[in-house]
Amino acid sequence: MRILVTGGAGFIGSHLVRRLLANESDSVVNLDALRYSGNLENLTDVAGHPRYTFVQADICDASKVAKVMKEHRIEGVINCAAETHVDRSIVEPGAFAKTDVIGTAVLLDEARRIGVTKFLHVSTDEVYGSVEAGSSKEGDPLDPRSPYSASKAGGDLLVRSYWTTYQFPVLITRGSNTYGPNQYPEKFIPLFVTNALEDQPLPMYGDGRYRRDWLSVFDHCAGIEHVFRHGQPGTIYNIGGGNERENMAVADMILAHLGKPKSLIRFVQDRPGHDRRYAVDCSGLRALGWAPTVSFEQGLCATVDWYRNHQAWWRKIKSGEFRTYYEQTYGQRLKGGSACAS
Repeated sequence: MRILVTGGAGFIGSHLVRRLLANESDSVVNLDALRYSGNLENLTDVAGHPRYTFVQADICDASKVAKVMKEHRIEGVINCAAETHVDRSIVEPGAFAKTDVIGTAVLLDEARRIGVTKFLHVSTDEVYGSVEAGSSKEGDPLDPRSPYSASKAGGDLLVRSYWTTYQFPVLITRGSNTYGPNQYPEKFIPLFVTNALEDQPLPMYGDGRYRRDWLSVFDHCAGIEHVFRHGQPGTIYNIGGGNERENMAVADMILAHLGKPKSLIRFVQDRPGHDRRYAVDCSGLRALGWAPTVSFEQGLCATVDWYRNHQAWWRKIKSGEFRTYYEQTYGQRLKGGSACAS
């Protein structure tokens, strides 16, 4: 199949591109705007692959999207392109609405026009909102509580409408918190790992008791591919790792693996509307034949080692645009924060 992967230079997208190319019958076109978190260094090992093509373009640019789909005779689309970070969405919500809703609409329109046979939209468990008990199921009401999760929920609803209105063969995956190599260091695990490697404070929001279900990027991409190849059109599939942990516990594991003191943790002012817990029921995808294979302990240690062994990759990132973002987000918080007792 000729597959268009949008956002393929990002974290999840780059791992997915590599996984799809492992199937000898597929060709992959990677369309990415290369904004701050898009990085072609994530794909240097496949840059010259005969079945891989990169196109720099924004999914909101209808003319470029149309041109790419037509020229490459695209048969399937996997939409990984998104603005994804909650903290940034609080500061710039309009950018999230534009990419995550309008951009999704552009892709859907053109894909339907040319007769794409599969359209998979990669979403997030955050659309369900904070889950105090139990696990979210695919049919549960959406209750997004940040501009990021609201924009993703908007995209989800739009995708679903194309199934109901046009019988266009769409699929949606909702993944839990994903971690692994080459994740942009604004996210919790790479931020804490890279700060610890530099002996810098680890800014822990609130009381550190927020709970997330952690999912290896390798298991996440395996789930996406499985849904793309075997999912029932018009269906939503949750993808979770079954590794629920409090943020403090994850930080402790990172510091222990690096041999760094717990005193590096700095409790800081919480962000607005911080969801307490996420958890998803993945029985639908498991019934389809998928199951996670990477234990959290194994996956986290391997991820920490990747950042320790690839410091040139993240040090270059943290010296650029990231530095301004970091100071805006954590500068004042760290000044008023309190150190964790060792």
